[in-house]
Amino acid sequence: MLGNFDYCNPTKLYFGEDSLNYLNEELPKYGKNIMLTYGGGSIKKNGIYEQIISILKANGKTVFEDSGVMPNPTVQKLYEGCKLAKENGIDLILAVGGGSVCDYAKAVSVSAYCEDDPWEKYYLRMEDVDNRIIPVGCVLTMVGTGSGMNGGAVITNHEQKLKIGHVFGENVFPKFSLLNPAFTFTLPRHQMIAGFYDIMNHITEQYFSGEDDNTSDYISEGLMKSLIHASRIAIKNPHDYEARSNIMWTATWALNTLIAKGKSTDWMVHMIGQSIGAYTDAAHGMTLSAVSMAYYRYICPYGLNKFKRFAINVWDIASDGKTDEEIASEGLDRMEAWMKELGLVMNISDLGVTEDMLDGIAKGSFPMEGGYKVLGHNEIVDILKQSM
Repeated sequence: MLGNFDYCNPTKLYFGEDSLNYLNEELPKYGKNIMLTYGGGSIKKNGIYEQIISILKANGKTVFEDSGVMPNPTVQKLYEGCKLAKENGIDLILAVGGGSVCDYAKAVSVSAYCEDDPWEKYYLRMEDVDNRIIPVGCVLTMVGTGSGMNGGAVITNHEQKLKIGHVFGENVFPKFSLLNPAFTFTLPRHQMIAGFYDIMNHITEQYFSGEDDNTSDYISEGLMKSLIHASRIAIKNPHDYEARSNIMWTATWALNTLIAKGKSTDWMVHMIGQSIGAYTDAAHGMTLSAVSMAYYRYICPYGLNKFKRFAINVWDIASDGKTDEEIASEGLDRMEAWMKELGLVMNISDLGVTEDMLDGIAKGSFPMEGGYKVLGHNEIVDILKQSM
């Protein structure tokens, strides 16, 4: 492993079918005013809302509801949440939902007492937090982002055609997260498989970089193999608890900062995918799947050894009598076949992207450093064209 690093993850996790009961242990640690944040109301249909409200009332909490968090939380919604939190002296934001709800809760937590415009401060200038932070707790009902155990918070500005993620430090991580795999059973199939690929891409964004012998890469290979195996079971039987529990656990470790330690990382697929999301409002995981194959085939020659290793160690590609290029290509073919097996979106045109959007999407992609190749504007446009 190369370089120096520090590691701390302060989020406490409660995992399993009884995890919601541990909310009774966490709530006494915080003040009376709770902001219950959730999405479009599915938690009221599946009974989770009633369970949580009952626990909150039993603990003597005053609940302020902040519903309607959309799949790609907007800056306008962020401003609304900040107003609600500050006016009511919120002591804890309890986010119930998937990654978007958790991301939004963290964005509100750092923005409610921000004296500047939080969009300008955190998402354009990328400054650190220097004001009061409201604690956040999460109850996950969807997996994919790993947002319940990291500091990431993605916000969309439709007016500026920008979707930007700010990865905050450990002071913004959720204080606790409750993970009950059964809460994911009622998730619509489209959202379920989008989450599966979000997990995969979180791992590959960190895996496809660097050439040193790195422990993180061995962990990543195991996580990817587990995800592939469990996803095939889950798409046939979404109520398979073992498969869904393994997927939920994999999602958590895919992006809780562990496997990024001691290595460079890429994130170019996310930058392009998020920019597509700013234009189309498409599901995050689908924006990633739609551009991944074109991107990875483009950078494969620059990181050939790692792509060869990926083919052999993750997809069990036989190497005898083949060139490195053939092995690497076969691994990507196997990955593409798995993606199609899941039913993922494979072309950005299917998300509503048109030719006239490509230049703007490329400009909003914020090319990252750390992967095998830093892309220029025209290269991103070419990749987008290959993804049509």
